[in-house]
Amino acid sequence: MTTFVYVGPSMSHEDARNILNAEYLPPVKRGDLQKIPDDVDTVVIIDGVLLNDAAVGHREIISLLNSDISVIGGGSMGALRAAELDSFGMKGVGRIYEEYRSGRVDGDDEVVLAYDPFSLAPLSEPLINFRINLYEAVNNGAISKKVADEVMTALKNVYYPHRTSKKFMEVVSVFLTESDCDSFLNYWNYNYKDYKNLDARLILEGLKNNAKNLHF
Repeated sequence: MTTFVYVGPSMSHEDARNILNAEYLPPVKRGDLQKIPDDVDTVVIIDGVLLNDAAVGHREIISLLNSDISVIGGGSMGALRAAELDSFGMKGVGRIYEEYRSGRVDGDDEVVLAYDPFSLAPLSEPLINFRINLYEAVNNGAISKKVADEVMTALKNVYYPHRTSKKFMEVVSVFLTESDCDSFLNYWNYNYKDYKNLDARLILEGLKNNAKNLHF
């Protein structure tokens, strides 16, 4: 049987193949799941289109689940859909899925980023990565919650293709003194985690270890 994985830009296809032998496809869009061959028994949704094309529909995923095809989501669009459809049997995996499932995050725009349509390489950073890392910094005492809230509000007002690491540093510098900003950015550069990539890796490594039938 075959596993289909929709991924990129959360993880490159090359890196993904180094973890799991599967059929790798670009971000899923509306109608793609209706074309899945009969020999596919597992579908993994990590990345999917949101703004430039029609997003994958709930009914498409439910149709696969009703056909006894395992559907796993996490990282990006997959996390969003899994949080909406886990009661129907879709498996959600990873930190970003947990953020959506808990209700701490509810905006689709949190996982949106710009990427090269040919290489699938990311060209900006998703808001969700900034959010989780910022509030981890709050928990670690590297920045106050007040400043973290102000930074997040400012970033939400930045058009998503312009949400880059450089822009993040510019925004932070508005709310911190120069010395505090330098200290925070040293912390940030050392501790920053790409949660989309980490969640993608968690799914693929779980499947490699024959964990797809476990409750993630």
